[in-house]
Amino acid sequence: MSKLNENKVPILSFFSGGGFMDMGFEKAGFEIVWTNEFDETFAKLHAAGITSWRKSQGNGIKAEIFNTKSITEISSKEIIEEAFPDGKPDHFGMIGGPPCQDFSMNGSLKGFEGERGKLTIVFFDRILELNPTFFVMENVTGLTKRKDTKEFLRSLLKRVEEEYYIDYEKLNSLDFGVPQHRERMFFVGFRKDLIENGSVQLDPFGRWFPFPVNEKYQNAATRYNWGKQVPFGESLVKPQDVPLELCVENCLVPDNKISTTPNANEFFNLYITETNLRAIDEGETNRPSFKRLHRFKYSPTTCYGNNEVHLHPYLHRRLSVREALRIQGVPDEYVLPKELPLSKKFKMIGNGVPVPLAEAVACAVKEFIPLIQ
Repeated sequence: MSKLNENKVPILSFFSGGGFMDMGFEKAGFEIVWTNEFDETFAKLHAAGITSWRKSQGNGIKAEIFNTKSITEISSKEIIEEAFPDGKPDHFGMIGGPPCQDFSMNGSLKGFEGERGKLTIVFFDRILELNPTFFVMENVTGLTKRKDTKEFLRSLLKRVEEEYYIDYEKLNSLDFGVPQHRERMFFVGFRKDLIENGSVQLDPFGRWFPFPVNEKYQNAATRYNWGKQVPFGESLVKPQDVPLELCVENCLVPDNKISTTPNANEFFNLYITETNLRAIDEGETNRPSFKRLHRFKYSPTTCYGNNEVHLHPYLHRRLSVREALRIQGVPDEYVLPKELPLSKKFKMIGNGVPVPLAEAVACAVKEFIPLIQ
């Protein structure tokens, strides 16, 4: 077994946001040694949330964003000096989910020409400059759907493939115990010079990395008899075969616990009449906005902001910050400061990688590490 597997591997985290992906890697046994987030409010939310969560785990290390510059303004030399003041180690990893609005089907669709799309190019540049042992990149499925974007991505990967074995997979958070249908692409790369001969068998399609599979929830979207759309206000019974942990109901905070549950009394007011609200069925989530979630079904992809409004299944209000965090698989020990802007909290939450999915990917990376020289 490689000595690499005996120690906590340090991780550089780019586009850290609220730190949900970082949490997954920490839970899997990695050590986050450097973080980067350009949005200063996100950086404050990250520091508070991760610090409170770490304390609950018996870890007194205070969280902070080490660098709040844009990735375009940070040199690789600066990153190494901040992350590894005692010198660059033999082994470390890089993780990140570059902003995806330019690739999202609900976004601008500017692709790599957009300002956010260009950050994906810079992320690959940093990989080649920093030369980590491995990297993990997360992004929307739109990155591989449009022909022009897919071809340009292929050209970017070809550059990196000179030094790294790269594999990718589309994963759905619902299949990993998260009550949310959220499909994302994950790209994993390991340095070729560190892979033992014969450890990686590349097939014609380049599929070699053992991406995680959770058999308990695999194909969850079609596997269960989910709750059906019904008029607002009806009394419902949970379908017997549906796991409660995959339902929105499992994330809702009861009225008698709102005052004692962190961030549970933080939600936007609704500027719509009760009559109009009542006309929206429970489970009517195919609307462009004001989607009413179903208590006995998973949430659609969290993408809070602009006109995307998710309504409580059976109360006249929007989801709270705590409920949104739970839908992203974030534990209640992750607490956000009440005084910071509500809009920033919801945007940050919607941008994140669901924690159980991040942990599953991180565990797959960790299990692959014994093949490293």
